[in-house]
Amino acid sequence: MANELHSLIRLHRWGVDEKRRRLAELLRFVAGLEDRGRRLEAEIKNEQAVAGASPVEVGFIYGNYAEAVIGRRQRIAGSIAGTEVEIAAAREELGDAYRELKKYEIAQDERDKRQAEELSRKEQIILDELGIKGFLQKRLVS
Repeated sequence: MANELHSLIRLHRWGVDEKRRRLAELLRFVAGLEDRGRRLEAEIKNEQAVAGASPVEVGFIYGNYAEAVIGRRQRIAGSIAGTEVEIAAAREELGDAYRELKKYEIAQDERDKRQAEELSRKEQIILDELGIKGFLQKRLVS
């Protein structure tokens, strides 16, 4: 039975690790999207500066560029929002898996503690019997 708990603990640790990796992957993805958003904002400022410097030559093209950038910005924001929902779900799953793992670990700790107490009790019985035998042998000899 104890071996079954060790197997369950190992299985649940693996599950927790998998859920942790998935959450980290989602967080990295959001960080990448946020980075893309920051680079896009920097690009917009650069393009605005170029368009402002020569409005006659570049001004009419900037409108099309601005529309494309607005679309990209919306897609990035939508992806971030969708991934944030996934992150919340992944965090909840990770929390549930961790609580389940802790239940098995606590049960195993209690089981180990009981076994150690039982072993200690048996050792004490043996030592008591040896002490009694030694005492009786001394009485018989004297």
